Amino acid sequence: MDAPRKSKPCLSGVGLTKVFGLGRRTTVAVDHVDFEFREGEVISIVGESGSGKTTLAKMLLGLINPTEGEVYFQGQKRDISSHRKRQEYWKNIQAIFQDPFSAYNIFNKIDTVLLDCIHMRGGRGLPRAKKIELMTEACGFVNLKFEEMTNKYPFELSGGQMQRLMIARIFLLKPKILLADEPTSMIDACSRATILDYLMKLRDEVGMTLIFITHDIGLAYYVSDTVYIMEHGRFVESGTADRVILHPQEPYTKRLISDVPKIYEEWDLSTV
Repeated sequence: MDAPRKSKPCLSGVGLTKVFGLGRRTTVAVDHVDFEFREGEVISIVGESGSGKTTLAKMLLGLINPTEGEVYFQGQKRDISSHRKRQEYWKNIQAIFQDPFSAYNIFNKIDTVLLDCIHMRGGRGLPRAKKIELMTEACGFVNLKFEEMTNKYPFELSGGQMQRLMIARIFLLKPKILLADEPTSMIDACSRATILDYLMKLRDEVGMTLIFITHDIGLAYYVSDTVYIMEHGRFVESGTADRVILHPQEPYTKRLISDVPKIYEEWDLSTV
């Protein structure tokens, strides 16, 4: 893909660092990373388990505080120092997580899940009929029927339906940035392609920035404008998807690519 031209930076980081632990027992999960994500761009942050990519995602979402460095949102230093400011920030950045089964409050019905999104966008005072219309439209966007969802709990759905419901939430919220942390790793291949299609369609309709957190370098190449390769808490390589994956410079990137099995080559299991 070609990177969007002339788009403005929407989320950036300078020297972003996260250290866990105290004294000698410290772990540097994210180590002074710099980045700049632009409006409408599709970004993939690729790395193995333990590379720091999920910790970085949690810092971007404001779920954990950086040890050092700053996050900038729309050119301004991010301020989430109060509950109100945090809620305002979360109107603009949302996430889809790897495990759909842990993403919902088990005591809330699907109606409540979707209504909360409408209320968060200022629709609390809308007539009930209008809210049902919005929820029906959101479910229809991901090929779910609201009349079959109403009064059910999320755990009554399949994993693929749960993931689609998460995208229906995003359709209602229409954030500027969507962070997808391994959004397709727990569902079958057919559902995986469908979920990716919905996300790309949502990006096109709403103009949001999509940030994929993944270990799947094939996915990164397929969907991304820009790819960041993360190893031991640092970005070791970044650039367009074509440049990074077709012409990798770093040994770590080359190893990630070589570890992808190819049906027309004998599989090399020596690195496993």
